[in-house]
Amino acid sequence: QVQLVESGGGLVQAGGSLRLSCAASGSIGTINIMGWYRQAPGKQRELVAAIRSGGSTNYADSVKDRFTISRDNAKNTVYLQMHSLKPEDTAIYYCNAQNWGYKTYWGQGTQVTVSL
Repeated sequence: QVQLVESGGGLVQAGGSLRLSCAASGSIGTINIMGWYRQAPGKQRELVAAIRSGGSTNYADSVKDRFTISRDNAKNTVYLQMHSLKPEDTAIYYCNAQNWGYKTYWGQGTQVTVSL
């Protein structure tokens, strides 16, 4: 089992920055991919960014050049640095981990609200 705890959400004005953190515990040695998803009201949950154990990353087109995902294996933590935030980035952001057996784990979510 893997437990994920997010932190760092909040309210920010458009153009501002936030950094989300996700601390993993439990069977962390089994984790391959870690990522961030988000879900806005009335919309489906969507992938924002993901990072593999080897360090390769991928991003949603809507956040490329604004968001950066990184992973500190020593701290078992994944980060999402968000710059140039827009009101359309408002959502609940969920941390996700997938192990080598393709089992998926989710955090409880953290709210990000971007005001005009």
